[in-house]
Amino acid sequence: MSETTTPDAGPSAGPDSQLVESRLRQLLDEHPPATSEAPEFWGAQFDLGLAWVDFPEGLGGLGLSPKLRELVDRRLREADAPMWNKRLNVIGIGMGAGTIMAHGTDEQKQRYLRPMFTTEEIWCQLFSEPGAGSDLAGLSTTAVKEGDEWVVNGQKVWTTLAHLSKWGLLVTRTDADVPKHKGLTYFIVDMEADGVDVRPLYQITGEAEFNEVYFTDVHIPDSLRLDEVGAGWSVAMTTLMNERVAIGAATVPRGSGAIGLAVRTWKEHGSADPVARDELARLWAEAEAARLTVMRASENREAGTPGPEGSTAKLAWADLNKEITAYAVELMGHEGTLMPGGYEFTRTDVDPHTGPGVEAASGASPQRAFLRARANSIEGGTSEIMKNILGERVLGLPGEPRVDKDVPWKDVPRS
Repeated sequence: MSETTTPDAGPSAGPDSQLVESRLRQLLDEHPPATSEAPEFWGAQFDLGLAWVDFPEGLGGLGLSPKLRELVDRRLREADAPMWNKRLNVIGIGMGAGTIMAHGTDEQKQRYLRPMFTTEEIWCQLFSEPGAGSDLAGLSTTAVKEGDEWVVNGQKVWTTLAHLSKWGLLVTRTDADVPKHKGLTYFIVDMEADGVDVRPLYQITGEAEFNEVYFTDVHIPDSLRLDEVGAGWSVAMTTLMNERVAIGAATVPRGSGAIGLAVRTWKEHGSADPVARDELARLWAEAEAARLTVMRASENREAGTPGPEGSTAKLAWADLNKEITAYAVELMGHEGTLMPGGYEFTRTDVDPHTGPGVEAASGASPQRAFLRARANSIEGGTSEIMKNILGERVLGLPGEPRVDKDVPWKDVPRS
């Protein structure tokens, strides 16, 4: 179980890799990507232990090193297999799975992981509030115990895909008499339950992938609590560490994503300009260096919840993505100031059979990509928070003064 793999590792790299390669051949033979429906393929992938290879057998994994996730992804890309479930259900697969695995009960793991991976059930994350964004521990949505249930009241904001979600990852305040980090409890909430009100928030792209969510006397069974009462901060940190990896540290093919969009734009608008060519070469080199750094971090990951390396990748990716999309729009001249097809407000939708999320990523206009990239340094923790994490947890620098750290939450001044 301790073998080392490389990006070119093949069937002879070791017994663990050989097992993964064998399961991959079985998956692709029994469910050819060209003729299989995507949800059926993902179900078979889960059942063969190739969803998250480091998870236990029977829960989408094979109990192997997380280093082998890259091998699975690479082989599936080479086979042109459907992989857009990770975009359609980015909150669930990218963040919820690791959280449930680390903090959930056996029953919760058995119930939620498979339909999450097949996108039968979409998930959202209910963290940010109007009065608690970067200061997550200051949140005020309450959960009060009544018998075997909890009654939730409050408001969340900037909730991606809440309008399409069956389940939400919810952090609440259950004790206002203790310091803010200690009075939190984490739940899975049914987004179709009575009292849950989801309203769209339109972004500068014209789309409404974000929402605000209101909870009015929403009843949650205690069986949907993740970890102990009062352990919500620890569970939330697990979610956020996985989120930063999902946003900034996902391994992608060379030349894809924003830099692929910039190359296409350069061919159409700027190929005669040597200065534009030199700038493109610089951005491509930076994107490739970031991609290889992410791959190396993935190879070095031993097990369990991701560490602060996710914050490093997320911080670098956010700034670079903004720079690359700005370059692409500038290449277009005046055309870059106009949104193709007009500026119509739309509601984000998902279709597991066709994967519109993938189409949006690969076929997005430079104008839309430029506007969407503005959120990269905010979502999943702002760049300022990422720098704090790196300073304190990676470089070992003194932490910022936190004058309310030991003050009961009810006594902390709030606007």
